[in-house]
Amino acid sequence: MASEGTTNKIGRLRHLKEQVKEGGGQQAIDRQHDKGKKTARERLALLLDEGSFQEIDQLVTHHATDFGMAGRDLPGDGVVTGYGTIAGRLVYVFAQDFTVLGGSLGQAHAAKIRKVQDLALKTGAPLIGINDSGGARVQEGIRSLGGYGDIFFANTMASGVIPQISVIMGPCAGGAVYSPALTDFTFMVQDTSQMFITGPQVVKSVTHEDVSFEDLGGAMTHNRTSGVAHFSAENDEECLRMVRTLMGYLPSNNLEDAPALAPKDNAARADAELDSAVPNNPNDPYDMRQVLRRVVDQGSFFEVQEHFARNVIIGFARLDGAVVGLVANQPNEKAGVLDIDASVKAARFVRFCDAFNIPVVTFVDVPGFMPGKAQEQGGIIRHGAKLIYAYCEATVPKLTVITRKAYGGAYIVMGSKHVGADYNIAWPTAEIAVMGPEGAVDLIYRKELEGAADADAVRAQRFAEYRSKFANPYVAASYGYVDNVIEPSQTRAVLINALQMLQNKREANPAKKHGAMPL
Repeated sequence: MASEGTTNKIGRLRHLKEQVKEGGGQQAIDRQHDKGKKTARERLALLLDEGSFQEIDQLVTHHATDFGMAGRDLPGDGVVTGYGTIAGRLVYVFAQDFTVLGGSLGQAHAAKIRKVQDLALKTGAPLIGINDSGGARVQEGIRSLGGYGDIFFANTMASGVIPQISVIMGPCAGGAVYSPALTDFTFMVQDTSQMFITGPQVVKSVTHEDVSFEDLGGAMTHNRTSGVAHFSAENDEECLRMVRTLMGYLPSNNLEDAPALAPKDNAARADAELDSAVPNNPNDPYDMRQVLRRVVDQGSFFEVQEHFARNVIIGFARLDGAVVGLVANQPNEKAGVLDIDASVKAARFVRFCDAFNIPVVTFVDVPGFMPGKAQEQGGIIRHGAKLIYAYCEATVPKLTVITRKAYGGAYIVMGSKHVGADYNIAWPTAEIAVMGPEGAVDLIYRKELEGAADADAVRAQRFAEYRSKFANPYVAASYGYVDNVIEPSQTRAVLINALQMLQNKREANPAKKHGAMPL
């Protein structure tokens, strides 16, 4: 029978743990709820499988005594850390607790995060961080800044080894923003989350600009304009459901394959609608998303960065139950042209897929790179080179489907044979050439057109000749640059067969510390 002393000690332990679970107290929790936000523990309960969360460092607290911190009670030091499961798979987590001194990061707070970062890396499990913090704890001075640096270092060491996901569910300002920026995917919640280096007050004092929190660093600002974030949700619940969905496409680490599911869709399914997906007029737009959805397993397409650089589509899907990464030009937006933002968006995604053994399937309808002074001065050459680098560097299976236009340098960049693609197919509607017929005719036959009595008739004749000879997939196929020309309705079956053919692909790049990517 336990002694009275032991009973008291157990009671004290339980009391301490209950205090920690209460965070900053009921009033602080009520304020959090009034803002439409969940608490740290409520968020973890929504994110993880029911009953799976195991807390680590629950009783850690600060030890600072300077600037009024002596005697302050900070349960858990403003962050909840531990591990649990999502769909039965191990993940490590941390969730900043805004009810405790605004979730500010101090030395002990940072050490708790570092511990789960280290455990995630050691065990080969994904790390998910929920950010809701006022930033560095000013009272702890350089120790807070040092804590951020330690976290950044761990983010970098884990990059490409385990998936790292950041979920912004409140303020994330100053140095705090660089940890999410170093991770693989960032989620934000509309109206309640913001990310910025300096807030509106500082911006106004330095640049005299009046800007709101939302315009400066809100969810849609970073999803649509900056590209810093990858997903936007209406509330905490939807956001955490999206995180769980994303996790279903990702392997636990770079030594594993992404989780395959038992096929629920016919691998040989043909879709006759694809045979008329490309309009007869080569300049008419169409929605590439509809093409992707008809090819992949039904209901499996999960788009990434939907609102940013909409002329390129990226996302995850399944083909016969196996995970693939999709990269596609979008003719509905800027005719699918490649510009700075689209190049960077696609390059980063290709590199993520390559790091985590996810095959890349590219759908091509690209008239070229975006012309213009702004693009040239903005560095389209350097940024376009990032996409070239990403495709050349990738050793995962790479499959490419050319649906219509594949012109000039953009043809090369978008998963061509010349940048290491393994299996390339084209639809009969494909146009693979140095440039479009209009520009080619005006360049090649300029003198003839200048001297012609009926320039329009000559141009039409030359245009038809050029289109017949060059603006088709058969010249490329004759050189082996395209492995096959297929009926669009057969695309799904052809891709699934090609993936099976490539499932044991082994390829290694030359030994080196790392390349000098044109960052």
